[in-house]
Order: sequence, then C-alpha cells, then structure tokens
Amino acid sequence: MRIGLIADTHGLLRPEALDALRGCAWIVHAGDIGSAGILAALGAIAPVTAVRGNNDRGPWADALPESVTLERDGLRLHVVHDIADLAIDPAAAGVDAVVAGHSHRPRIDTHAGVLRINPGSAGPRRFGLPVTVARLDASGGAPVAVIVELAVGPRR
Repeated sequence: MRIGLIADTHGLLRPEALDALRGCAWIVHAGDIGSAGILAALGAIAPVTAVRGNNDRGPWADALPESVTLERDGLRLHVVHDIADLAIDPAAAGVDAVVAGHSHRPRIDTHAGVLRINPGSAGPRRFGLPVTVARLDASGGAPVAVIVELAVGPRR
C-alpha cells in the first residue's frame, strides 16, 4: 500500500503535488490545509485523513481533529500538525510512523524505533525550502518513506 503524505498547503494545491500523489491508496494531510476545497481535490485521488493545523480556521476546520491515530492494513499511523504537540508515546502506543508538518522542513528519521516523517510544505514556498510531499510504502515489513521534491521553479 502506498500512502501519500502532504502538509502545509496553505490554500495552494499545486498540480505537481496532485501528480506526485496519484496512484496512492490513501492520502494523509498533516495540517495547515487552507480550505475544504483542498481536501475535496485530494479526495478525488484517494481517501483522505487530515488533521487541523494552527492556521486552519472556520467550520470546515473545526470538524477536523488536532491529532489522530489510525490503522490500515496493519500499519498504525499517528498524525499531528506540529511534532511539538505530540501527546502520546508512539512506541508505547504501537505506532509504526508519526506524520507531522508545521516546520515546512521535509524530514525522515527514526526515534525510539518509530519512523517520523515531515512531508515538508507543498503550498507556497517559504524560508527558501524545497516544495515537497512524501510517499510511504507499507506493502511489506517495515514502512519506508521517501521525500518527493516538486519541480515548481528555482529556490530564491
């Protein structure tokens, strides 16, 4: 199973991000979405799970959880917008991977045996960082994540 990971769209869903997420069986948005329309567009590709980011406001955003732990095909994910707000011990909770955004910095690492993925920002370029999404392959054994840099023009 391939899972698309996206965060920090801030109201901008680039066609390059949609292209990078095509073929995913499931999409996870780690907050700072910007509008319900972003979730609808992602939902046209695959089922979407999303959490509310610190910039998500309004009735559509109020319906989103601040964090969620979910399981699909034996993979247990915990999603939160800001890793600093992580309120569980992922290893003790049996979580295979934590997905968080907020910093706009793409990153994959392992902490206490749990994979941690920040897909970076797929929305407006900020802080001179790359525009990215991530993909998580959970088809066999331990999940494997990769960062996908979107070709959206040069960094300044």
